[in-house]
Amino acid sequence: MKLDDDIHNYYEKLTLDHIVELGLDSEKDAEYLADLCCISLNLLPPRYIRYEVDMAFYLPQSERFEMQMKVKEAVARARQFLDSNQ
Repeated sequence: MKLDDDIHNYYEKLTLDHIVELGLDSEKDAEYLADLCCISLNLLPPRYIRYEVDMAFYLPQSERFEMQMKVKEAVARARQFLDSNQ
């Protein structure tokens, strides 16, 4: 088993999805996006999974909403930090 292939943090997908939703992937360079992801993910609790389908099928809607709200807050805080330090 290779951990980096078999196990990942579900918040990574949610964070990337939110960054794309905001259009930052086309506005900012790769360095900014990498820093944004790292800072955002460090503000979030880990949620390790093996398969995306497990989260899609077994995660209650209320918990999914809470996770999305945490991601929005973390990305906003990370953007504020990065933008104020440029």
